[in-house]
Amino acid sequence: MAQQRDFKDIELIFLGTGGARFSMITQKRRTGGIRFIEPIQMQIDPGPGSIAYSIMNGLNPSKIQALLVSHCHTDHYTDTEAFIEAMTDGGTRKRGVLLASKSVISGNEDFDRPISRYHKSLPRRVVELTPGDKDRVESMEVVATSARHSDPDTVGFRLNFPGCDVGYISDTECFEELPAQFQGVRVLIMSVLRPRGSSWKGHLSTQDAMTLTQQVRPDMCILTHFGMKMIYANPSREAKAVEDKTGIRTVAATDNMRVEIGKEIMIRR
Repeated sequence: MAQQRDFKDIELIFLGTGGARFSMITQKRRTGGIRFIEPIQMQIDPGPGSIAYSIMNGLNPSKIQALLVSHCHTDHYTDTEAFIEAMTDGGTRKRGVLLASKSVISGNEDFDRPISRYHKSLPRRVVELTPGDKDRVESMEVVATSARHSDPDTVGFRLNFPGCDVGYISDTECFEELPAQFQGVRVLIMSVLRPRGSSWKGHLSTQDAMTLTQQVRPDMCILTHFGMKMIYANPSREAKAVEDKTGIRTVAATDNMRVEIGKEIMIRR
């Protein structure tokens, strides 16, 4: 189990738990990504509708201090420019930081640069992340982790808060070096696109989640970013299968679900 130390409480909300094309197109599950509220205001992977879902939850997008984008796929980066404008008060204040993969910042041979030069000029800092890179936002250290996905520049994030680490595995397939990057995190958030018996190259399935959970051994695992097959298979049932297999508390995120990490980890739906 992850070591517990004294720290300021962490609070986050899943603005959306949908992933991949058809979940995004239908909005069967929203594609809003994850919003951290405490101890830092931060948005991770703002897919289509993210800024609207933020406002619907009473969360002012202008308050964010950091914007983290794992890769250049529509369900992950679409609302990035809108959040940049919010973070910088419509471009009138040089504030906030954009931390994102090379494909998002500079593009690559498969993806044109999705963020305009104008929008990249607005934040106080723009940081292009490759695996192993580290950056600091206030008291939080961000470590970019490696991934194996159809966007070759995809990264995940290890968020090292004072006294508590949280891991976010974005789209990737399972590979040998993946679990070591998240050893010691207290909460592990995984993008699990497919249920048992329905694997898809470049993504995690429930069976992969079992493997990662057994090797990382966090206090809690949270599954999110569900494709249509996972939605119809019932994500809560898949999460229970992970928990039964590993003995680690495992939760399937739902849209608007809040997580409070203190001495206890509280889920509020």
